[in-house]
Amino acid sequence: MPGRQAIALISDHADPAAEVGKEEAGGQNVYVRQVGESLAKLGWQVDMFTRKTNPNDPGIVQHSPFCRTIRLVAGPEGFIPRDRLFEYMPQFVEAFQKFQSKEGTNYPLVHTNYWLSAWIGLQLQKSSNIQVVHTYHSLGAVKYQSVRTIPAIASTRLAVERQILEKAHCVVATSPQERDYLRQLVCQQGRIEVIPCGTDIDNFRVLPKNEARAKLGFKPDEQIVLYVGRFDPRKGIETMVRACAETQARKKGNLRLVIAGGSDPERADERERERIEEIVQEMGLAEQTLFTGSVGHDLLPLYYTAADVCVIPSHYEPFGLVAIEAMACGTPVVASNVGGLKFTVVPEETGLLVPPQDTAAFAQGIDRILADELWAQKLRIQASVRVRQNFSWTGVAIQLSELYRRLLAESIMGEHFSHLPLSRTSERSVAQVGQKVTAKSVTKKAISTPVA
Repeated sequence: MPGRQAIALISDHADPAAEVGKEEAGGQNVYVRQVGESLAKLGWQVDMFTRKTNPNDPGIVQHSPFCRTIRLVAGPEGFIPRDRLFEYMPQFVEAFQKFQSKEGTNYPLVHTNYWLSAWIGLQLQKSSNIQVVHTYHSLGAVKYQSVRTIPAIASTRLAVERQILEKAHCVVATSPQERDYLRQLVCQQGRIEVIPCGTDIDNFRVLPKNEARAKLGFKPDEQIVLYVGRFDPRKGIETMVRACAETQARKKGNLRLVIAGGSDPERADERERERIEEIVQEMGLAEQTLFTGSVGHDLLPLYYTAADVCVIPSHYEPFGLVAIEAMACGTPVVASNVGGLKFTVVPEETGLLVPPQDTAAFAQGIDRILADELWAQKLRIQASVRVRQNFSWTGVAIQLSELYRRLLAESIMGEHFSHLPLSRTSERSVAQVGQKVTAKSVTKKAISTPVA
């Protein structure tokens, strides 16, 4: 596009154009899609690459004039679990290079997401003079500490996660806690910048609670505890269900547990949903519990608003988008004291942090918020303010845009440029500077187009 520099975001398994809430469609999908669309508004031409999982899906989805999702054929056009995707990544690299050659487009900067995409970025880096940026979204070094069965792909994943930290031009950690984990568990080498995830503050915002409950069919006097997310053992839903069974609200008879999350009967998350349903039955909560199924982003703010508390019982979260979505809607959270949740949630100000997998601690935290309406109201106000000030997608995109601009300038001017301080600029100036620098990168330093 004239006047715009093209950049590539790679999200191999998490389709930015997919419906959020289904298997493999969660926080990473939202991150890539929102970052892509926001960067396009700042003046970039953004192409988001993912693997095609349905032969009936269009190959290209145009989200806005300068932002699109490109689905590449890499392996069978069907769902493949992440632990079995690696063997098809060479095909992804080949398809990416063919697309780039056919379009005549150079991508001087590629931002990869998740370790499989990191491997793709490392291969492209071998054959092209490109800047590689990476966001992990999940760390194998952390994940494998909490699972009973280590998959066969684990050693490959751990090696790639180390290589990308050492060889990428920059790794974006979404919280200071993730940066610390990278240094402690992965490698002391490599450049890390902390840029958080964001949320759509126009969609996730404070709404009248009574109206939200009326639209969803909830009673005004119910004390609603909400979970939003996938059905995955590491999400800790069992801990929340057992905690709800111990709450005072359950004893008073006005507890309502709402579990919002999609599942596909043909895929693994359905087994976890069935297990959670059995625990709900075991705890005698069947009549008080609603499984909503997949909820679109048009209705999700109503669920957050209707809830008295949102529980995030994950065993680990690199960031935790649900926390800031809930807080943006003015809903206090009770979350596990792990990973990025220690960054997003301010204890006693926007919610509470408790030890993961601690049923009693979650029950006490839920009861504290449900029992003190004045304090809960204060939490609601502070939670909403914190998100609007710190976690808008526009703010995230401005930081990423300036990072891209800086990296592209370094590729021309040398490493000494990296020691110059970043300026705090407006959206317009960031976009303008980015365009000027990246335009120079094409003219002053040739960028090779890989040959398919």
